[in-house]
Amino acid sequence: MQWKPDWGLRGRMVLTMFLLFVLYVVFFGVIVGYSGSLTLAVLFMGGFSFVQFFFSDKLALYSMGASEVSEDEYPELHAMVSRLCQQADLPKPKVAVADSRTPNAFATGRSQKNAAVCVTTGLLRALDQEELEGVLAHELAHVKNRDVMVMTIASFLSTLAFLVVRFGWWFGGDRRNNGGVFVAIAVSLVVWILSFLLIRLLSRYREFAADRGGAVITGKPGALASALMTIDGTMDRVPKEDLRDQAEMNAFFIIPIRSGFVGRLFSTHPSTEKRVERLRRLERELET
Repeated sequence: MQWKPDWGLRGRMVLTMFLLFVLYVVFFGVIVGYSGSLTLAVLFMGGFSFVQFFFSDKLALYSMGASEVSEDEYPELHAMVSRLCQQADLPKPKVAVADSRTPNAFATGRSQKNAAVCVTTGLLRALDQEELEGVLAHELAHVKNRDVMVMTIASFLSTLAFLVVRFGWWFGGDRRNNGGVFVAIAVSLVVWILSFLLIRLLSRYREFAADRGGAVITGKPGALASALMTIDGTMDRVPKEDLRDQAEMNAFFIIPIRSGFVGRLFSTHPSTEKRVERLRRLERELET
């Protein structure tokens, strides 16, 4: 397999990490200004960064209700991942399965040696073997490109900010003395919006890169194109409450959960039609 570096993807990753650093500096300044203690701010940001780097992948799996599975539990899935890793020249990641009717998959982790690939039970039921191989190769391409690390870190900040916005008011206590909670919610809302925009900056391009990378790993662009269409078509039959519960993981999914015009407008992914079109074009190139 001949793996060519994607400099467009690498440039976007560097830009995203730089802007995240700027966002951290602003966040740090707000903590110092609000708490009045540099030591407290350093301890908070240090602890936050530690948790983010070492536990953000576990948070992504936990948010999906996914758990690592053994070769005895899913022998065919493990064998497929092992074979694709050999083709991609990658260390084998952890393999996880989420019990969900939503047909989807994602990769997470801070490095190629500390990665995890997760599929849902809905995906395993929906796809045939070649389509599943295409999806797994797509996720391994994210690991190979190292963009999964950037997304994992960026999404952890976004998820934490979202949780503060969503549940912060519960901890307001006495409404006459909860100004600090409102400030925290307001700052978290700004951080969440900016994190989302940074994720969107990288996410659309990285999906095209992973589609191409997955096709290179398997040599079967048509199988991945077929899988994308199957997943997209099956998504409409999933109960709405299941989709709502998992929408926060959209940046990781191979196909995002979209709802209505607004959901499509702010989607973290390019349209399935455009992705399939590019894969069909690549298939024709490989045949000539």
